[in-house]
Amino acid sequence: MGKGESVRPTVGWREWVSLPDIGIDRIKGKIDTGARTSALHAVDLHQYFDEGVLRIRFRVYPVQRDSTSHLTCDAEVIDERSVKISSGVAEVRPVIRTNLCLGASCWPIDLTLTDRASMGFRLLLGRRALQRRVLVDPSRSFLSLDPTS
Repeated sequence: MGKGESVRPTVGWREWVSLPDIGIDRIKGKIDTGARTSALHAVDLHQYFDEGVLRIRFRVYPVQRDSTSHLTCDAEVIDERSVKISSGVAEVRPVIRTNLCLGASCWPIDLTLTDRASMGFRLLLGRRALQRRVLVDPSRSFLSLDPTS
């Protein structure tokens, strides 16, 4: 390790995280170093202006395979990004910035909002959100502290 470098925690290919700024205390995230952008499963997106600031209200179903328990979230829209989905088609998504808490650390990340109902995980954490923060061990899971413990 070089001078001034800190030890980065190791995370597995899936981890329990929280997104406290938007009221999500616990959600299972898939760590995907092949994805550049992070994505949150969000439906019923409604963009609106509040005192000249573009905001978005949306619903999140934070528990996998549970289509009844949801949270209503609200955040400032900081951007719109064209994201190439797994089929190769580009999709334009709103982007919010929120704090991600993983283990004992929290830091701001950009999240695109999209319907991930057909996907296994409600939250995908891409490499932009993780770079210079963690090391990934793809053979392990749940190495960080559960945010509810």
